Amino acid sequence: MSVLTTASMARQLVLAAAVAALVSLSQLLLLASAAADQIGLPGCPTICGNISVPYPFGITPECSLPGFNLTCDDTSRGTPLRLSFGGNGTLRVTNISLDDATVRVYGPAIEIKLSSDIDAGGGSWGGQAWGLNDGSSAACVLSPAHNELVVTGCGIFAELRTTDYDEVVIGSCGSVCSPGQPYILQTSSRGCKKCSGIGCCQTAITKADTFYNVRLTAISSGGFEGAPGEGPAGTLFIAEEGWFDSRSNHTGAAINLTAAKFDEDMMTNVPAVLAWMIPHSMLQEPAAGEPRDGNATTCTRDTGATVCHSRYSSCTNTTIQTSSSSSEPTYVAKIGYICKCWDGYKGNPYLIDGCQDIDECALPDKCYWSCKNLPGNYSCQCPEGTSGDPYRPNGCTKLHGSRAGLIIALGIGIGTGLLILVLGSAFLVHKVKAVKKKRQRQRFFKQNRGQLLQQLLCQKTDIAERMIITLEELEKATNNFDKARDLGGGGHGTVYKGILSSLHVVAIKRSNIVIQREIDEFINEVAILSQVNHRNIVKLHGCCLETQVPLLVYEFISSGTLYNHLHVEAPISLSWRDRLRIAVEIARALTYLHSFVSMPIIHRDIKSPNILLDDNFIVKLADFGASRYIPVDQSGVDTVVQGTLGYLDPMYHSTGHLTEKSDVYSFGVLLIELLTRKKPVSYRSARGYSLTKHFVTLISEGKLFDILDPQVSKEGDGEVIDVALLAAICVKLNGEDRPTMRKVEMALESIHASKEYASMSATDDESENWIQVNDATVGETRIEDACWDE
Repeated sequence: MSVLTTASMARQLVLAAAVAALVSLSQLLLLASAAADQIGLPGCPTICGNISVPYPFGITPECSLPGFNLTCDDTSRGTPLRLSFGGNGTLRVTNISLDDATVRVYGPAIEIKLSSDIDAGGGSWGGQAWGLNDGSSAACVLSPAHNELVVTGCGIFAELRTTDYDEVVIGSCGSVCSPGQPYILQTSSRGCKKCSGIGCCQTAITKADTFYNVRLTAISSGGFEGAPGEGPAGTLFIAEEGWFDSRSNHTGAAINLTAAKFDEDMMTNVPAVLAWMIPHSMLQEPAAGEPRDGNATTCTRDTGATVCHSRYSSCTNTTIQTSSSSSEPTYVAKIGYICKCWDGYKGNPYLIDGCQDIDECALPDKCYWSCKNLPGNYSCQCPEGTSGDPYRPNGCTKLHGSRAGLIIALGIGIGTGLLILVLGSAFLVHKVKAVKKKRQRQRFFKQNRGQLLQQLLCQKTDIAERMIITLEELEKATNNFDKARDLGGGGHGTVYKGILSSLHVVAIKRSNIVIQREIDEFINEVAILSQVNHRNIVKLHGCCLETQVPLLVYEFISSGTLYNHLHVEAPISLSWRDRLRIAVEIARALTYLHSFVSMPIIHRDIKSPNILLDDNFIVKLADFGASRYIPVDQSGVDTVVQGTLGYLDPMYHSTGHLTEKSDVYSFGVLLIELLTRKKPVSYRSARGYSLTKHFVTLISEGKLFDILDPQVSKEGDGEVIDVALLAAICVKLNGEDRPTMRKVEMALESIHASKEYASMSATDDESENWIQVNDATVGETRIEDACWDE
């Protein structure tokens, strides 16, 4: 009996384990399905009625990009939810397509009334016709390629005009007929019915815009039906191309549209197609030294700053243009870009995990035999022992015995011959490459050494002799530049971690592209860093001149960049005390470069990604590829503009005249970044302001704490306001109004010293609480000493 009981309990345990496994598997499948079906930002509504709202569109401002916000509301009690642009709800959204970047909307038609809109005696009337007239969507315009202008009625000539100052005519047509005469349709080359101009007319729209004006003119006084004030003389609307044709074909040509109103549904639900794109103002500018390219290399560099967030997406520049007719002028309404998932992926490319791999093996008519799904692709092969076409039914056939043996024998023979040929060729190629590689290294060494010596001639230094490191040494140090040693990319190359034969741990920077400008910048960085020696500036161990673009060898800084520590997902970042100290150390390094070297140096690319932090969070200023010497007897030099937008001095950007005040501006932006934890490159306020302009505006309005990082507001005291005011002075538009880095450093040193003194005083007060009553004199002496020091 006990044996049976034990067996029963065992079966129950196995059954319970199986049920738990099935539940876990179903939960995982549900999570995977939810991730694959995600179309909006986490926590954001993506459905309005029965209409999906994918990102970058959103129903609330925080769930969409600027210009892509939609409104979802009840038009009246008991009716379905209505999705529309702006507050007036003129255009009702019915579908949003990410694949072809269009939005399908329903808009109203315009009744042309004889008494008010147009004079039967031949007068004209103008007024607003159609569009997003409240400016609610800066990203959408009417698509000329998908829409047309339609007018019905007798004796009406309509002109569609732009809303600018000149009011250019971008579409016109006229309709004539006798009262009571039905409109006449013609059969087009595609077999559908088109208006002939009798009773109705149609014409293309030649310019994309957000809204339009319309001007109506009476062709003749006898063309209208009825007397003035007896109802509409006709109808005008912008509609999706072919919609009016299909309605006419279904209802028949005998209906007299010149005499009767359209039904209410037709008057209020005229479909039209909008085109949209991401404006270039949201596109991150390439960093200094990187190519300007409209492809994915530009648009997907920083997923925090651009909208092509998926790693499996690409970005393409696009324009919304006018009619393709060569007889009409071409207008360009908007220039921007759109994102698309790679081939083999589907989903929303504007979300980080939006593009998901397509399982082609689960699709019909893809592969009829052995199918294997691959990332972004799939493999289809005939089974072993068969040959043919696996992509069609019955495409693979079995091999006969004699034929199979012949194929195997031929395969072995050909394979053996190819193996011998390949091994012999590989040996010869290896020898030739080794000789060629040695000669090439010697040529590069002479070329780069000559350039370096020429740049250092005025410095009279032996840097080119005492800091030379061979390429062989660096290849050993990095395991031949193994990807596992890759520490990430900078503005001028890729950085690898390595260990030299001297057991020094170093960081080795190698350029990603080979152009003369990169060579010049690497040589420039060697020349500058060889002349400086400061605790807060990264130390250069040496350089390798045996490659076309020299390799730079720095001390290894283990804790990454200030950008990585400041912009984390968690609500708590670097403490305010650390941020203030970091600001002081950066100011010291810049003051040293500007004032305490034999020839002043302007860094020209001060930003948080170029501030390295060691194990103790001590600042190491890096990336001197864009830096320039300033002769002692000059206040600045004229150069080609370099730097990073968001940090770049606007005065230098407009004039090309580089001074030390350009570094002061960039440092001021960095102070604002430390105070707010917002990214200067990508930040845009609700009014479209950059981070710097928004910060200065809030200070002037007395609303500084609206933009401060909550952590700074909590941890800081009065010194936060002092630092904010100092940052505002540093980013003044006129360079002459900015202080020197020496004055900025002195101000920050004073603020930091006061902060440290206040912290020490607080610690002493806490300690005095522990003093016994009979030791009161000790506390008194301590207070007197503190006052004396002060």
